[in-house]
Amino acid sequence: MVAATKVILIIEYDGTRYHGSQLQAKLPTIQGEIERALDRLTGEGQRIAVASRTDAGVHAKGQVVSFKTGSSLLLLTFVKGLNHYLPRDIAVKAAYRVDASFNVRRDAFSREYNYYVLNSQTRSPVREGFSYLVSGYLNIEAMNEVCEALVGEHDFASFASSIEVGKKSTVRRVYQARVERKEELVIFNIVANSFLPHQVRNTVGVLIRVGLGRVSPDEVYSIIEARRPGQAGPMAPACGLCLMRVNYSVPFEGEKSENL
Repeated sequence: MVAATKVILIIEYDGTRYHGSQLQAKLPTIQGEIERALDRLTGEGQRIAVASRTDAGVHAKGQVVSFKTGSSLLLLTFVKGLNHYLPRDIAVKAAYRVDASFNVRRDAFSREYNYYVLNSQTRSPVREGFSYLVSGYLNIEAMNEVCEALVGEHDFASFASSIEVGKKSTVRRVYQARVERKEELVIFNIVANSFLPHQVRNTVGVLIRVGLGRVSPDEVYSIIEARRPGQAGPMAPACGLCLMRVNYSVPFEGEKSENL
């Protein structure tokens, strides 16, 4: 019998038709599809662990998941085999074997998200489903002034839509927050140790109001200090949000798939 090992997968997906990354009964989810494909490939019926939960409609380029397996399949076979069974809007990009003690959630140093705003007078069929259309011209300088205030360790309760009962802390450390314009596309990038529910989308919502001149940076500072759920926003739609990567203090150690 082959000893059980832990495998890490890097996953990319279009989240449009899924009810988030976390398993939900009778609803299509990223976890559900991956576990179904794993079962078809190995017959083991294993549960996966997901590094960063994403909401319904949110996309990912670098989601990280792990699972234990007794299979002796090569890592490249995991990549190709899972991609054979997965739907076209989910893909395994890479696979690694890691130490059994590695935890994709607890060992993550930070998560990085991009939010894409199409700042245009007209819609874009090519970007439909992957960006949020805002027709009014956005002041990037004003938005970045607010971004500077977000960096560091703060209580971000005002940026959560709600706080779970018994939640230990609403303090998060933001390592980077910035907005840049690439022609008609405005990209908000944020890196933090972790995020509160809907924190990024509520942050984008208030940044858009700042960019349109409807809210001043001073008002945003007051929102931060209020520390009351729902003060920021309104929440930007899920379509523009993408998990870019999950960062770890050291690279994955151990065997990796041969196509890397």
